[in-house]
Amino acid sequence: MENKTFEFVTFAILIESLITYINQFFVQENFCWQMALSLILGIIVALAYKLDLPSYFNLKSEIPYIGRILTGILLSRCSNYVFDLITKISNV
Repeated sequence: MENKTFEFVTFAILIESLITYINQFFVQENFCWQMALSLILGIIVALAYKLDLPSYFNLKSEIPYIGRILTGILLSRCSNYVFDLITKISNV
């Protein structure tokens, strides 16, 4: 049961990150180079190191590399969280 909970939380964070990127780049039409760079780097790292979070949960996709791309998006979003945390701590 605890594996399924972690799986749902992970995919919820992934969906939130996708919505954030879509909102930032397409709805608000506000290009933020830091977000774009973290997105690109996250995907490159996941592809280069063959990181595939969905396959860790035994979820296989019919689309090649989609798991690695989604993992890269998740990595890039987490980097934004860490950056925001460091910024808040340094401002205190």
